[in-house]
Amino acid sequence: MGTLEGHLLPGICLLFFSFYYSVLVSLALLRGQRFFKLPLPPKEKREHSWKPVPVEGVVKVVISLTGILGEFFFPPGVNRMKLVNWEDPQRPFLFSENWYHSTMYGFFMLSGVADIVSQSCLARQSIKLERAAEALAFCILALLLMAHLENRSALEIRVHILFIVPAFLVSLVLAIEVWVPDQPQLWVLKTWLGLVLSTWMLQLCLVMYSPPSGQSWRSENHEDLTFLAIIFCWHLGLGAAILATVYGICSLWHHHCSSWTETSGAKYQPCPTGYSSDELEKLRAGAEQQDGGV
Repeated sequence: MGTLEGHLLPGICLLFFSFYYSVLVSLALLRGQRFFKLPLPPKEKREHSWKPVPVEGVVKVVISLTGILGEFFFPPGVNRMKLVNWEDPQRPFLFSENWYHSTMYGFFMLSGVADIVSQSCLARQSIKLERAAEALAFCILALLLMAHLENRSALEIRVHILFIVPAFLVSLVLAIEVWVPDQPQLWVLKTWLGLVLSTWMLQLCLVMYSPPSGQSWRSENHEDLTFLAIIFCWHLGLGAAILATVYGICSLWHHHCSSWTETSGAKYQPCPTGYSSDELEKLRAGAEQQDGGV
């Protein structure tokens, strides 16, 4: 991961997931959903006893596994899975950078496995398990990034600190969602921070590996370090602009579909859930209110 390609791949993947969550949160707000994603019904209430493997969980596992294999076996012919040099009397650790990056990938893969187990294997979907696994992955990311600051230049330290802040905040929001998953403010905050993380990671590629000007950033230059913070503030605004744009597009699509539904006489029906009858009645009541307002 200590290359341009190594940072570009996770940055693009994180941006893809952030866009996906931007669409989900926009539709959830427009529809007045109580939950970010409507939970699945229990297995006994599904049309089939089996449930297809969730695409989101599979994508997390595939991307993380690809990253781990790349850390240890790319380019082809190398093998960096050796942890300790047993031939040296001091028994030094080997390939710490690769093990560091693989650990990050491993916890995101664990999040994907949690999604698959929750939605395909358990009798009742556990949203708390899914959120807790995501929170753990981002918490590990923030902790490892702090350790990544050792023996780095002032430029690299500044870049990574600006990456740690939103990563830690994402883990904090996800941890709160374990107990209060029905707060739209948290959905918006989580998605916005994800967009900031992904765009800043792509910016990191430009700063450290491929500056557009062709002139490398200088760690000893105060002006260069100052502009890093300024550019990060621009990314905060960029994330908000992207989220607002996605919401606007989804709003147009939602109102267009609502108008078509009203004209055709179709009624919106909430998806069945695996929660208590009281919660199900609240969801149905919300859907009926929404139909009356369209």
